[in-house]
Amino acid sequence: MFDIIVLGAGASGIVAAITAKREKPSLRIAIIESMPVIGKKVLATGNGRCNLSNINALKHEYYNKAFATNILPKYDVNKTLEFFNSIGLYTVTDDEGRIYPMSNTATSVVDVLRFECERLGITVITDEKISNIKKNGDFFVLGGRHRAKKVILACGGKASPSQGSDGSGFEILNDLGHTIQKPLPALVQLVSDNKIVRSFKGIRVKGKIKIFAENEEIGKAEGEILFTEYGLSGIASMDAQRILCSHLDNKKCSVVIDLVPEFSKEEIRQRINSTISNNPALKSENLLIGFLPKKISKGLIKCAYVKDNTPINEISEDNLQKICDLCKSFRVYISASKGFENAQVTRGGADVSEFDANTLESLKIKGLYVTGELLDVDGGCGGFNLQWAWSSGMTAGENAANI
Repeated sequence: MFDIIVLGAGASGIVAAITAKREKPSLRIAIIESMPVIGKKVLATGNGRCNLSNINALKHEYYNKAFATNILPKYDVNKTLEFFNSIGLYTVTDDEGRIYPMSNTATSVVDVLRFECERLGITVITDEKISNIKKNGDFFVLGGRHRAKKVILACGGKASPSQGSDGSGFEILNDLGHTIQKPLPALVQLVSDNKIVRSFKGIRVKGKIKIFAENEEIGKAEGEILFTEYGLSGIASMDAQRILCSHLDNKKCSVVIDLVPEFSKEEIRQRINSTISNNPALKSENLLIGFLPKKISKGLIKCAYVKDNTPINEISEDNLQKICDLCKSFRVYISASKGFENAQVTRGGADVSEFDANTLESLKIKGLYVTGELLDVDGGCGGFNLQWAWSSGMTAGENAANI
């Protein structure tokens, strides 16, 4: 019999257990994890570097932000960094506000968390799958064999199932009477049938994206865009997908990319005019290579219906204007996105209206707490989802220990 069982040894689950044990050292606390090791998904974050958090987390546009901002200020970025400093992990911050371990490796993050669990005497059970939880009077029964006075569900969503997030937590919550908003893959690559886009395969640019569902602009993103054999990847594209994810099934979706955000349309035209004056016989496919990769230059020229071998001084005024327009507004229609196996997070999950916005305790079942990706809260690329995991885990751990 345990006082608290945490189901799931991802970011929020481990931190929830540590926080509860620190709050009341006498408590008997266990973590049960279906994978052979703890922190499996943490190891993959930030391309193995672990983007721990972001200094701009409190200003970030989380999905269900009103709910999230009840939790985030209590265990904010500073408290998160204090927590990690207290267990021996030190951090650095890059120019975009992203926070990484000083060691530049996710292994360090998992190691210090594991060492703290060992130091505190938290029981860690791995390689055990729990498929059901029953409330029996004043205690819970997990998988028919483990008993606890309180349970913290922290077993993740459906993103990256190979790392343990298989959606089983949603099934458990549904069986317990909670409403589950449809889970969707988020922060994942966009798929397009556009042949020009696919011809750009392997090219990276830093651009700005406007996001459209039907003819309505529904959001913006900016940063790296990677063109691939199937469509678009990179941070900006995945942030765009997160905004589009709930529209992809039933609306005509597109993104409009500003490929040259450093210059206005007028400045681009001035530079084109200068190139034409200096080298009028230059072939059209080379017109934009002063500020765009040649593959993209050729693709935009093709979109303007100008032949590759046309001397640039023979391109019509209308076509020159179209080329400038394409540099600033290159529209890509989106047919789908990649699935959960490639996604970083899950959109959807446990309906937040059924949980106490200050403690994360279920309003339906006393003694049940839910954290992290199981809740219908998600953020963009850049450490925002891990900050939600730390904040929600600490909140649930503290309150489970005291209430």
